[in-house]
Amino acid sequence: MSALKIKKGDQVVVLSGKDKGKTGTVTKAMPAESKVIVGGVNVATRHRKPTQANPQGGLERIEAPLHVSKVAIATKDGKPTRVRFETQDGKKVRVAVKTGEKIDG
Repeated sequence: MSALKIKKGDQVVVLSGKDKGKTGTVTKAMPAESKVIVGGVNVATRHRKPTQANPQGGLERIEAPLHVSKVAIATKDGKPTRVRFETQDGKKVRVAVKTGEKIDG
């Protein structure tokens, strides 16, 4: 199992599925399952009955995880790019393949 190339706080573009083309920020990365949760993307709706804890009940919307292969880092102009690792000054850094710029994070 290698390190994920996408981390929490990265701006990403969805490459496939019902939310294809949408952009959002990674709110949680799960490297063990190779999944990420992106804010406002892949929203699932659960119908909840009223309970003592939640007397109102109603619809509960949660962001479901996406496989990391379905998202790509967004460049400054919003287009998707792959990520590679390079060594700069003795440190391992993430670099955008399309632009060659270092990805902060």
